[in-house]
Amino acid sequence: MSSDARALPLRDAPVGGPAAGSGRRLPRLRAGAVARAGRAQWAGAICVLAIVAGSALVVVMAADRPSILSPTTHAGFFPRWMAGPLGGAWPGLTRDTTALRWMFSGAIVAMFIAYLLALRYAATLPARAVIAAVVLVHALFLLAPPMALTDVFNYINYGRMEVVHHLNPYTTIPILEPHNDPSYSVSNWHQLLSPYGPLFTLLSFAVVPLGVAASFWALKVIIVAASLAMIALVWRCARLLGRDPVTAIVLVGLNPIVLVWGLGGDHNDSLMLLFIVLGFFLLLRSGTDEAPESSSPGGWLRPLSPATVAAGCAFVAAAAIKASAAVLIPVVLAGLLRSRRRVAQVLLGMVLAGAAVAVASLIAFGLHVPDLSTQSRLVTSESVPNLIGLAIGAGGETETLRVLLSGVLAVSVLACCAHAWRRQESLSAAGWASVALLVTLSWVLPWYVLWVLPLAALSGSRRLRVASAVLGVYLIISWAPVSTLVWNAIGFHPEKTSLGRLHQRYVKELLN
Repeated sequence: MSSDARALPLRDAPVGGPAAGSGRRLPRLRAGAVARAGRAQWAGAICVLAIVAGSALVVVMAADRPSILSPTTHAGFFPRWMAGPLGGAWPGLTRDTTALRWMFSGAIVAMFIAYLLALRYAATLPARAVIAAVVLVHALFLLAPPMALTDVFNYINYGRMEVVHHLNPYTTIPILEPHNDPSYSVSNWHQLLSPYGPLFTLLSFAVVPLGVAASFWALKVIIVAASLAMIALVWRCARLLGRDPVTAIVLVGLNPIVLVWGLGGDHNDSLMLLFIVLGFFLLLRSGTDEAPESSSPGGWLRPLSPATVAAGCAFVAAAAIKASAAVLIPVVLAGLLRSRRRVAQVLLGMVLAGAAVAVASLIAFGLHVPDLSTQSRLVTSESVPNLIGLAIGAGGETETLRVLLSGVLAVSVLACCAHAWRRQESLSAAGWASVALLVTLSWVLPWYVLWVLPLAALSGSRRLRVASAVLGVYLIISWAPVSTLVWNAIGFHPEKTSLGRLHQRYVKELLN
């Protein structure tokens, strides 16, 4: 293999070697260590079971009756098609909202602690048991009603605007559509032009003929299937890299923040991550059969590697689903720069996919693009930029601070590109670029941690994995339902500064 094949970290074990073939790197234990390994395995199994049990608890709580756990419901409105097959499964569940906040938050905290411990013991766990647990929790959240912070009905409503009412969601805000449309009353961003990528918006068009109820379940199936496919690719990549695949899928597939707020909220991030991980997988596969490069410019494309070209297509598809994926593209290219043939073929794939997306978008939406500018001005009270604004006495994130942090993000991405070029390794650098994006976003939501997890699982950087855990703690503290009660108890009210009130008013205007 030529040195150019090391655009991703293949140094841990040779592809096709003993570690890759078995998928696990199992230590040779002395007789005296067998008992400790057995205890570690039991501890890991208990932690995984705790995550499964916590998932079941959260889903059953949300499905029982209208409550804060399923915000699209309210007294007198919780249709059976929305509640799902688990609706009413816990008739004795408390009706006290404060008690529900504490139960829900306590379940998430307990699941996250179990998750961190499961990561510690994951290498001792049987692969089949962990895979079964990942599939089971996905099945539980597939059966769940729309949970907190859901956007699924906005997806459906934007699709119906175009297909049913012939209103371009990139040029027309939903409040201008007929209000008797069945998706209007269950969606909420009525003053916001669609911020979703053209590829995902076209997918939302495809489910419109099913009706609102069936569209909801169809999108749930697509999102859960995408998540499972992404986790399967993480397993394959880990084996190619000689890393423990069980630990990798525990890190990605059993994270309670992603399960509760990502799958439970039916968000499209798993689709975006599916294509990102697919791109890295194809680069890893194509890196195992590198051919000598020709010095002529035309030789950069010969022999043509379909996997390498497809990798470029995959990264562009991810960005066409959700624009945040575009941050990774320069990092990936920087990691390939020392192999002119590979970078040329990845660029070829990006150009081909970009042209296809552009043509499809032009046909469907004309010369219009997703409304990212409006969304970029939204601010969550506990986002890092807003907390910085509070700390320096500005009352929250100001426009100047927003510009400065955008510059910080740009510099961070450039630094990640330099790291990727120097190490000929894109995974760690892409992971840190995602971390930089998360901490500089003014509108940060809990399931965004998924942007980091697959990259952290496959990277050789322990610091990146620690950073993903720290981000998880921060997001739970920020978004657990009981946090509002805690902020009130300690007198922390970022939304009550003069700037905080402006931020809240802007959000409410878009939600009208």
